[in-house]
Order: sequence, then C-alpha cells, then structure tokens
Amino acid sequence: METISKYRRIAIAVGHDAPLSNSKTAISLLRYRGEHCLAVIDPAHCGKTTQELYGIGGTTPVVGSLAEVDSPDALFIGISPPGGQMPEELSLVISTGIQRGLDIVSGLHEFLVENEGFCQEAERSGSLLIDVRRNQYRKTAVCADFRPGCLRIHAVGQDCSVGKMVTMLELERGLQKRQADARFLATGQTGIMIVGNGVPVDCVVSDFVNGAVEELVLQNEQHEILLIEGQGSITHPAFSAVTLGLLHGCAPQGLIFCYEAARPHVKGLPHVPLKALERYRELYEQLASERYPAEVVGVALNGRNISAAQAEIEKQQVGDLLGLPVCDVYRDGPEVLVDAVLELKTRITA
Repeated sequence: METISKYRRIAIAVGHDAPLSNSKTAISLLRYRGEHCLAVIDPAHCGKTTQELYGIGGTTPVVGSLAEVDSPDALFIGISPPGGQMPEELSLVISTGIQRGLDIVSGLHEFLVENEGFCQEAERSGSLLIDVRRNQYRKTAVCADFRPGCLRIHAVGQDCSVGKMVTMLELERGLQKRQADARFLATGQTGIMIVGNGVPVDCVVSDFVNGAVEELVLQNEQHEILLIEGQGSITHPAFSAVTLGLLHGCAPQGLIFCYEAARPHVKGLPHVPLKALERYRELYEQLASERYPAEVVGVALNGRNISAAQAEIEKQQVGDLLGLPVCDVYRDGPEVLVDAVLELKTRITA
C-alpha cells in the first residue's frame, strides 16, 4: 500500500450529494494531503469550493464530473458510508477513471478487484485497482515484548467518528515540532490513504486483529513515540470487538480519550444512550491494563456541535471532572496533549 503515497494529482469522488457524515475521507484528504488534491467530484454541489462545502480545502473546486479535473494521476473514493457499500453513481465515475487509465484507490468494503467489469477495463487501460481494506493478515498475537524505549499512545473513543484519527495526526505534528521522534500508525481506510500504509483493522478476520496490530507496532518500534489510531468504542454494540483488539494488540502505556460534546446517543443507534465520561475512562484503563499498565493522559474534545464559548466551559468542566488536560485540537491545536504525552514519557523513562 506504500503506492498510495506516490500520487500527487488526486481527484476525489464522493458521488451525488453525499452526506457530510459519510464524506470524512474526502475531508481528511483535503486536510492532510490538500496540496495533492485537485478537485472533489460531487454533481450536486458543483461550482462551489471545498471550503464552502466542507470548511476545509481553500479554493479546491467541487466539480460535476471527472472530465473537469485537469490531468489527475489517481481517483480516490472519498466516502465511508455505513457498511462500506458502493453507491451506483460512484461506479460510473470509477469506470470513467479506469477508461482514462487512472489508478483507483478505494477504502470501501465492496472491493474493486471483485468487480469483473472494473477488472476487465483495468486490464485494457493499465489502471491499478487498490482496495485499502483488502488484506491477508493471518497471524495471531503472541503478547510480544515491545522495545522498552518505545512509548505507545493510543486514541480511544466515546463513540465512532469523534475525531480519533485527526487527534493523533495533530498530535504527531505537535510532537514533531518539539523535535520528538513520533510516528502515526493508521488503522483505518482514511488514515491509510493519508500516510500510505497501516492496518485496516475493521476488515481483518477477528482472530487476527490483535496480531495484525501487534505486528504493526513491532514494525515501527524503532521510533520513540507511536501514535496508534483508534476505531469504534469499547461499548459500541456493533464495533467493540475491533476496539478491544486494538487495545490488546498495541498494548499502550498512554491513552487519549476522544469524545464529542453534546452527542446524546451512539452513532447510528438513537435508542442506545452514551455513558458517562468517567465510565469510559474506567473501562479503557481497566481493559487496556489487562495487557499492559495503561492510563488516560489527556482528553480530546470534539466541539463541532457547540460554540467556541461553550467549548471553553466544556473543557473546564470535563477537566475538573476527570482531573485531566482537555483540548479541542480543531480549535486549539494539540499542545495540551503534546505536554501530556511528553510528561508521561519522562515519567516512564525516569
């Protein structure tokens, strides 16, 4: 998958009027690979800029078709819908891209290489079909002893889509600005599309999730600080298995707890209320520590549904409640969390 990082002229397809909640891959590509993104293809919003549509990306245009994108070298699928199925209108865009000889990068559960029509077209045009989630991980975890000088920090969440990936990417930037040898490890389709490698844990056979994550850490333990992206939530009725596999596979010493202010219930399950923040902290520390002693060292607030003034009050209240530093990396930057990680590193290595 290292191939993904070579593309420098990317067209992003989201289909027709994709919901904002499904477009987080496109939004994150614009945020972290914006210099490589030529346009977003969304016929319902053509004529706008991505800044107007998503609040990110500056003057990057939103266009109605691939024909309007100037000399792309790859077409990235920019949505992550529930279930990972491919909308019909995207199939048409993909076919056009293959016919033009573009490489196609998709993170959906519905694989490009299992579509006979795409494969036949790609054989004629020379396009590469890259399924980010497709994998062959077949090793169970062995409770490996990681290098003592490697600090493992893992993002955990109150729910899905609360900002775990963004928090860790921003934390990587902040630590690197302090001259720390920090490395972000992707565990989901969007993170892999951004950095070019990682483990798509939600598409690894359940027996091998822990082992795949353990191997990812072993491959990168030469770095001083590893920042392992989180997935799902330990109490989510649908996705808790992946969350626990990550916890025990990467054996973190430090946890960053991510949550969204004013979210009342589990994403996609309005009949399932979220739990108290203190309960999440207790569960994550207890379950992680069954593999290796771990503690929550900081809180990442996602304040997209509250005002800046409300966010300041929220940070103060949650900080007092949990006795932990709190920040909103979107509004404030990651410095509070950078301090917390470096303090843990000093404490552990002292």
